[in-house]
This record gives sequence, structure tokens and C-alpha cells, in this order.
Amino acid sequence: MTSRRPVVDGFYDEGTGSVAYIVADPGTARCAIIDPVLGFDRDSGATDTHLADQMADHVRARGLTVEWVLDTHPHADHLSAVAYLGDRLGAPTGIGERVAAVQGIWADIYHLPELQAEGRRYWDRLFAEGDRFRVGGLEVEVIFSPGHTAASVTYLVGDAAFIHDTLFMPDAGTARADFPGGDARALYRSIQRILALEPQTRLFTGHDYRPGGRAARWEATVAEQRARNVHLRDGVGEEEFVRLREERDRTLPLPGLMLAALQVNLRGGRLPEPEANGSSYLKLPLNRFGPAAPEPRLDPE
Repeated sequence: MTSRRPVVDGFYDEGTGSVAYIVADPGTARCAIIDPVLGFDRDSGATDTHLADQMADHVRARGLTVEWVLDTHPHADHLSAVAYLGDRLGAPTGIGERVAAVQGIWADIYHLPELQAEGRRYWDRLFAEGDRFRVGGLEVEVIFSPGHTAASVTYLVGDAAFIHDTLFMPDAGTARADFPGGDARALYRSIQRILALEPQTRLFTGHDYRPGGRAARWEATVAEQRARNVHLRDGVGEEEFVRLREERDRTLPLPGLMLAALQVNLRGGRLPEPEANGSSYLKLPLNRFGPAAPEPRLDPE
């Protein structure tokens, strides 16, 4: 066995506030990629692989071998590059097995029955709570962490936990839980399980929206989160958290990319199948999510 401390590199996507990761075993030069971002311009409908290619270049420059390309959950605020990097790097892909429940919800919303419970069609492996696998000499444990979505999982790799949209940095609080399939009470319980990890465990967030205009950050220890997280410090209990979270969520606009992103991300990052003219198309469910909101802003917490 190698050290329990993997090397972690974060890749920040300025446009969406998302963070993608390469987590590597220094003893074997084996690694996994977590939550890579596919670029998308909403105005033109164009996609790009700029950030994903940066990650692939980083892997090559460091002489790493990619063993997994992983999603923590179906993202609502950026497109996933899991399929692109899995194909480019020849690595298997994975996500939590409850993705089938989220596919079922959105297959109805989009009226796309081909999305229904088709997780194994789009990822190579669907992980269950407690599953374990290896990245080089490091063991990875899968922790089911619902709340933000019904399918979210945390990947615990040595002393590093990739906690997706549960906790943000301590000065930003916690993730929203008002999307279809989300649940503030489940989110609180998932967070408590994460905060029960060893105090020195490094927690890597899925997003950072740079409160107050500070530089982007995405790493804090369990001890730091327990002491300083603005939504949970001072012994905030479950009932108080649920009330505060639900009140805040009612004030937040729908993420600007959500209706586009989920059609791609529930296919493992694959665009819809091209139609007869060779082009892929996205659908928009009109009037499904209430009245029009002001221009979306970069704050989907």
C-alpha cells in the first residue's frame, strides 16, 4: 500500500464556478478524474473541450495512467465531459446507481422515455453505497450522499473526500436542495456523515462561487468546515437547517444551464443522438418551472 494521502489537482471553470479534479496515487502514478466539465455556450449552442483537454494534457505531462473517469451526480449547472475523457483516455466511467431515479424524473419532464432507467447504457459502472475500488494503491470508498440530488455520491480516497454539491467552502455554506428529487433533510444527513470523517480529512467541493469576489478556493478540512461553515456552525440542528435551506432555496433562480445540461449529463455527458441532418438537438420544457426569472446569475447555491 502507498500513502493514504493522494495528490489532488483542481481545475476551475470560471464560467460556471465548477471544479474538476485529478486524484492520483503518487506511488503508482495511477489516477482518477472526477467531475470534468464540457464547455457550452448557451447563446450559440456550441460545445468545447477546452478544460477537459487541459486535464488530459496534465495527465500526460505527469506521466499518469487514468483508471477511472467519474461523475459524483448528474450536474445541473455545467455539462459533463465524462464520456469525452473516458473515450479519449480509454478509461471506464462511473456514477452512483441512483442515477436511474433521476433519469426517471427527467425522462418525464423532457418527455424523453429513452432516458428512463438507462444508467448502464451511459456509464460503465454504477456504484452502490459502500462499494470500494482502487486507484493504484489507493482504496476508494463510495458514500451515498443524497440531498442536492437523489443520486449524489461522495468518493473518499485516502484522506481526500470529493463531496460534490453538499458543502461549499465554509464562507459559502451548503448546496441547494430544491431541484426535482432534492431534499434538504437528506442533504443535512449526508453532510453530517461527511463531517463525521476524521477531522484532518480534506474535503473537495464541486463548486466555488467566490463570495465577496475572493479568489476561487475548493479545499477545506472536516475540522474547518465544522468550525466555520456559515450554514452549520454553532451546532445548527436538522430542523433549523432544513428551515434555513428551504427558505434560501425559494429565493434562488433556476441555474441558467440546467435544462440544457441535464439532457446531456443524464446520458453520461453524451449529446443527444444526431437527427437525420446530422445535428443534435436539445429540448426545453416550456412553463414547467414557474414564471420567468431575471437574467440568471452565477449563484446556484
